[in-house]
Amino acid sequence: MYELKKLPNGFEYLEIKNDKASAKIALQGAHIFDYKRNDKTPILWLSEISDFKLGKAIRGGVPLCWPRFGNLDKELPQHGFARTFLFDLVDVEELDSNTTKVHLQLKNNEKSHKIWDYKFQLDFTVIISDTLVMKLKTTNKDTKDFEITQALHSYFTVSNIDEVKINGLDKKPYLDALSMKTQLQNGEISFSGEVDRVYQEVDSAITLEDKSRKINIQNQGSSSVIVWNPWIEKCSKMSAMKNDAYKKFVCIESANAFEDVRVIKVNNSHTLKTTIF
Repeated sequence: MYELKKLPNGFEYLEIKNDKASAKIALQGAHIFDYKRNDKTPILWLSEISDFKLGKAIRGGVPLCWPRFGNLDKELPQHGFARTFLFDLVDVEELDSNTTKVHLQLKNNEKSHKIWDYKFQLDFTVIISDTLVMKLKTTNKDTKDFEITQALHSYFTVSNIDEVKINGLDKKPYLDALSMKTQLQNGEISFSGEVDRVYQEVDSAITLEDKSRKINIQNQGSSSVIVWNPWIEKCSKMSAMKNDAYKKFVCIESANAFEDVRVIKVNNSHTLKTTIF
C-alpha cells in the first residue's frame, strides 16, 4: 500500500506500507525520513524539531548529498543542492506483499544550471522490505565530463551514543576532519566526544552495535564511509536539532568522498548503493 500525502504547507511525501516494513519519502530531496520494520524500533533517526518546508533540508533520515559532499567546493551549497530540489515520482511498484520499489528522478533544469552548469539525470531507487536498499544513479547527459562527490547521509537512531560500537572499519585509513590528519583505525569505534571521520578503502560490511540490536550496512560503488556525531557543543549550535539530540543518533554515511571522488564521463553513469539489513 502506498499513498502520496501533502502537509498543509504543500510539502509532499510518499507513505509506504507492506507486510514487512513502512517508510516515508519526501519528494523534496528524495529524502527518506522514516523507515522501520513492522513492530520494531525505527532504524532512522529524525529530529523532533526538523523543518518540513520547501527549500529547507530535513534534519535526519537519509539526506542525499549531491553533487558534492561537504563544503569543499565553495561555489556550491554545503552538501550540494539535490536535498532541497523537488524530484519527480516516476513509479511505485509493489513487487509482492513484502516488497515495495520506489523510483524518483531529478534532471537538470534552469534552477540547477545557475548552481552547477551541467546536464544530468539523477535516479534514486528505494526498495522497502525487511531490508532497505537505496541506489543513487548519476548519468552524465552533458557534452563534457564532470566529477561528483556524494553521500547517502544516513542518521541511525540509537538508545544512547555512549553504548554504541561500530565494527568493520578496523585498520582502515581515515581523515579526521577535526584535526585534518590522516590516521589508521585501531579496533572498533566508540564515542566519548565529537567524531567526524572520512574512512577510505572500505570493502566490507559495517556493523552498528547498540545495546539491544545490530544494524548492518553494505555498500557498492563506494570505498569511502563517513562516521559522524556532533557531540555536545556542536549539537547545541546546529539548526533543527535539540541540544541533547547527539545522544540519540550516529551517522554512518555511504559516500564517494575525498580520495573516492568519481569522474562521470559523457553518457556514462555511476551508482552508489547501500543495503541496510
